Amino acid sequence: MRWIISAVVIGLLTLAGCGTTTANSPAAGGAPIGTGKVADYDFSGTTLSGAAFNGSTLKGKPTVLWFWAPWCPTCLGQSPNVAELGKKYAGKVNIVAVSGLATKEMIDDIAPAIHNVTHLVDTKGTIWNHFHVEAQSTFTVISADGEIVSEGYLEDAQLDALVARLAG
Repeated sequence: MRWIISAVVIGLLTLAGCGTTTANSPAAGGAPIGTGKVADYDFSGTTLSGAAFNGSTLKGKPTVLWFWAPWCPTCLGQSPNVAELGKKYAGKVNIVAVSGLATKEMIDDIAPAIHNVTHLVDTKGTIWNHFHVEAQSTFTVISADGEIVSEGYLEDAQLDALVARLAG
């Protein structure tokens, strides 16, 4: 009887993805699932270098907002792919890494090694709250016309396919 209960619990955990959220992420084959939401670019932040950043500068280009934390192993594992996307789509797609859930010092230790992206330091979670992000690693992907086409966790291949489609 115990093995039946164990099997059911394991099955439920597997189906639940062990807490990973994939809400409104691309379906199999990379087809985006539009959320029907329009991005609110009315936010501001501070870059890693301390410069002011205005969200309205993102309008008119596809945008990837990557909400990450420097202590998160999943985030660190995704960082090479995010940096590669920034390099590959420079000038075509905005790639913005929004670091939070840590101190500025912790962010400063990791973020400079993640190249080809705009880094925003969000230690108070203001931008995270603006986009209703509750956990790292979360992506909010926005089309050039401002529709949020995906929000949630994305595997590298899913993100790559979605960005390629949006970049045209």
